[in-house]
This record gives sequence, C-alpha cells and structure tokens, in this order.
Amino acid sequence: MVLVGCSWPADAVPGDATSDNATSDAPRSSSGSAFELPPTEGVFDYQLGGPSDIVATGNGELRPDVVVRDASAPALPGAYSVCYVNGFQTQPDEASAWRADRAHLLLTDADGVPVHDPAWPDEDVLDPSTASQREGILAVIGPVIDSCARAGYAAVEIDNLDTWTRFDRIDRVGALELARAYVDRAHANGLAIAQKNAAEVTEIAHDDLGFDFAVVEECGAYEECERFTSVYGPHVLQIEYPDSLAEGGTDFARVCASPDRAPLTILRDRDLVASGDGDHVYERCV
Repeated sequence: MVLVGCSWPADAVPGDATSDNATSDAPRSSSGSAFELPPTEGVFDYQLGGPSDIVATGNGELRPDVVVRDASAPALPGAYSVCYVNGFQTQPDEASAWRADRAHLLLTDADGVPVHDPAWPDEDVLDPSTASQREGILAVIGPVIDSCARAGYAAVEIDNLDTWTRFDRIDRVGALELARAYVDRAHANGLAIAQKNAAEVTEIAHDDLGFDFAVVEECGAYEECERFTSVYGPHVLQIEYPDSLAEGGTDFARVCASPDRAPLTILRDRDLVASGDGDHVYERCV
C-alpha cells in the first residue's frame, strides 16, 4: 500500500469514506468488506497482561463475551475477541530490533536519539510524518493485523493513536494518514477496528478515517466518556483504573452511575494481570 503525502488544513484529514453501519445485516467498509461490531452487553475483560478464559468477580467466575488480548495471544473461542496492536510505538521486546533494522522509522530528538514514551520507557515512538516512513511502518504492522484475522479475532485495537499530541516532532496529518491505512488494512481482512483513546479526534476518527468502535481508558476518571459515546453510541469498551479514579476524586460506583459511561465498563488493575494473580482487580458495571 502506497500512502501519498499531501498538505492538509489543520481541521481536515485524508479520505472521504466511512463504514456503512446501516445498510446491511453486517457493517461494511467503504470497499464492501463485512465485519462485526462488538456486543453491547455481557461480560467484558481487558487482558493485555495475560490471557485467561475465566474472569474472577465478586459473584464468582464468569466467561468473557468480549475480550481484548495482545496480538501474541490466542483469540478466545466463543467470545468477541479484539486483537491489541501497538500501531504507533514499538512493543517492549521489539525496540532493539527497530533500532537495529528500522531506525529511520523511529522518532528521534534533536541529537538523533530515538525517543521513548516516558510512561513506558521500553517503548520507542514511531514517526509516521512522511509517506516513506508510513510505508515502512505499515510493512511491519500490517502483517500483524493480518495475523490477527488468521488467529480468529473479530477486531483490532490500534494503540497510541495520540502520539502526535504528546510528541510535537510528529506530524499530525502523517499520524492520521497512518491511522487510515490501519483502518483499510483491518477492513480488508474483515476486521472491525477500534479507536483507542484520543478524545480530541473522535469525530475525525469515526467520520473521516472509518474507525468502527472505541476502546477507552480512564474516560470516567477524566470526565470525557461522552466524547466517545456521542460518536460511537453503545459500541465503546471502557476501562478504568483505581489510581486514576482516586486522583480524579471519584470511584467506580460513580463511574457506573454516570449516564455517559459505556454499557461495557470495567475496573482493572493497572498492569492488567491475569485472573488468579494476587494483584488482579476486576469489577464491572451491571
């Protein structure tokens, strides 16, 4: 896939097609590929720290109906499985390979040193600012999306869409063009694709880039859930963490009582460890 660099106004993004969710039994991409949106009821779990077929809750053990897992993990049979793909930063165990073989695709500082995410210091930041860099990134991440489809996932979640808001050396339009390429790649595989966080571009992500649903962290803590539910309706998967709720002066019960929260809203431990681990935290709004 070749991405052509263009000059765009600050409030515009490339592309003019969106997913058509109303004209057939299944949503379809602009190319006509059918995909399935996530359920809006049932048991949801966010399992990036380790897969588990059972969720331990205060009311006993439950089997997830919707689950997000890392691309390296298997999909959960019988559940709507979402494949986590880090589309704008390197995975922790892959940073050295990127530096060795694809350093020109990484964001660097004024001294040419690769930039890492301060919150995740073992993840280097990708730089999609030019067409050639986007091609190079997609050549690596695109096959990961393909593998999610082969593994039986129904959707992908592309993380760190918001890097252009956190690192001013990244070109905003370039980042959004790469996001659109991920949307096209997912749809070509028959996968739905989730916008991850980035409340400032929710309308653009859905209406112009073609994202189908959202996976959102801490929108209850930061009082921005309505920015997602107003665009994606009930097709939002919401995750809250105890530390950010405490910092925001609220708690999970208040999040669950909010009219703006997503139908599938859960509280997880920050490290998202697997069920059975002593640090595992899981609650859900019912």
